[in-house]
Amino acid sequence: MTQNADDTALTAPSTARTDAVNTAQTGGSSTVGRLIGVDLARGLAVFGMYAAHVGPDPSEGGVTGHLMELAHGRASALFAFLAGFSIMLITGRRSPRTGRAGRQAVAKVVIRALVLLALGTALTLSGTPVEVILAFYGLYFLLVLPLYRLTAGPLAVVAAASALLLPQILYVVQQTLPTDGVSGVWAWPAGADGIVSLLFTGSYPALTWVPFVIAGMAVARLDLAATVVRTRLALTGLGLAVLGYGGSWLALHLVPGALSALGKSGWGDGGSAASAWWSDTWGYPSGTTPAGLLVASPHSETTLSVLANTGVAIAVLVGCLAAVDAFPRVHRLARPVIAVGSMSLTAYVFHVVGIRLLGIEELPGSPPHVLLGFIVAVTVFATLWSRRFRRGPLEWLLGKATKPAELIR
Repeated sequence: MTQNADDTALTAPSTARTDAVNTAQTGGSSTVGRLIGVDLARGLAVFGMYAAHVGPDPSEGGVTGHLMELAHGRASALFAFLAGFSIMLITGRRSPRTGRAGRQAVAKVVIRALVLLALGTALTLSGTPVEVILAFYGLYFLLVLPLYRLTAGPLAVVAAASALLLPQILYVVQQTLPTDGVSGVWAWPAGADGIVSLLFTGSYPALTWVPFVIAGMAVARLDLAATVVRTRLALTGLGLAVLGYGGSWLALHLVPGALSALGKSGWGDGGSAASAWWSDTWGYPSGTTPAGLLVASPHSETTLSVLANTGVAIAVLVGCLAAVDAFPRVHRLARPVIAVGSMSLTAYVFHVVGIRLLGIEELPGSPPHVLLGFIVAVTVFATLWSRRFRRGPLEWLLGKATKPAELIR
């Protein structure tokens, strides 16, 4: 399931192999395959994204509805978190590459970012009902790239500071934007995500999603083979989740008028305001009331939401790393999911194109067998493909696209 150092964009390049190379360079203790759990986490994120798009609507309730609810917003946050891993694996995981190697690595990240911007824009212009995240990813890569030389401590501080400050800045900016949207060069290309959408008004605004990426960069710097590091990360993840979701619940119930203000604002898709502390069924922010800053539901773009979803992402990653290392049987049984994670760019584009070709317009809202069909199809493809090739088809093309970076001296 390993790849070379230039394999993917949505996924991290060479999770196992690149880490082994970095270990040889830095004298670390990791072994080849030690971080294959990262690919497992990506595979789970792919399935979560599928559930959010082609699964049953969580608002239908019941066991199925609650299971679908777990994926909404949290899967995309996990992807963004693992994007930080991608950047560090390209530029040097435990320590940054320097000199010519460093310049080439930076160029590869820039090329990947531009490809993602173009690919995401093309998919959006195709008329798919999916809120395509790829163009946003490309911008995230460019925005956080200047931080790639920082160590884990400073990266964690930047991630925390950005989570605390940027959602408030986003709220203020959204109040100043025209109610009928922007036009001209700021909205170019028409029908896709322009710069204002990518930064402020889109489904994954960079202003509140780069904290996930920076947090992933910080975690990537750590010695993830060390049990003590994993234990501290697990506790940190759980603590952030409790702080985010629990803090939102307390704020909504203790701050006078908070719940009633949300209800009167018209914010939400029909769900109860009391569920806004965790449930995506509540809806998306409209910026009509400051009480919205107390919400932690996915896609609410608040500090509490960022903290909670970052905690979930860390917990999932640590769980995958520990499970793969501690239980060889889990590794064997999870190989199909790991295969999907190793080519998650291909898997993501596959489901967007599939939704468009099948004419699925209501997202979410498909019956369970549609979701199962997508998962089985991509898993079978990834498993068979990985037996013959080291990289997924789009990952291979992306690797070719970054070849010019090797000409840098």
